[in-house]
Amino acid sequence: MSTRPAVTLRARTDADLDALYSIATDLDTWEERNPGRPAVPPRTAWEERLTAREADPGSNRGFVIDVAGEAVGNVGLFEIDEVARHAEVGIALIPSARGKGIGTEAMRQILEFGFVRGNLRRVHLEVIASNAAAIRSYEKAGFVVEGRQREHAWVRGRYEDIVRMGLLRDEWRENRAAD
Repeated sequence: MSTRPAVTLRARTDADLDALYSIATDLDTWEERNPGRPAVPPRTAWEERLTAREADPGSNRGFVIDVAGEAVGNVGLFEIDEVARHAEVGIALIPSARGKGIGTEAMRQILEFGFVRGNLRRVHLEVIASNAAAIRSYEKAGFVVEGRQREHAWVRGRYEDIVRMGLLRDEWRENRAAD
């Protein structure tokens, strides 16, 4: 019997907008999701940007994280490089979904999508050094620390290091075989 939470990655529907907007406007986690100055986008402007990005995703592939029919977050591959076969991954969850293994399972699924369906060779991410829970979750998924940008981000009144983590397809296959 699986101990993994029942998580599905799917396309966005209009019913998901409230949950996704709550993530986009969560100032407590802003710096963990965005490099820019914290600012709450107006709902209409946020919806227009979301619709435009979905209409022409370019080198991005995003999904809603669904648990029991409810949107609890989003996960995606960004800046997909079709020549070098790599992409950055990002994930965000509503507060009530954190710490339950949902993010770890969603990351497992997006990695499978990227490596198997997208033929990626490498996936990487950046995380602020103080986000220990996220770093642990990424390590569970197989990511390894590749480097650190010292005092690179201004986070809640102080400078923080950015930790760069990566995962190669061969490492992902080995980790998956060991599960």
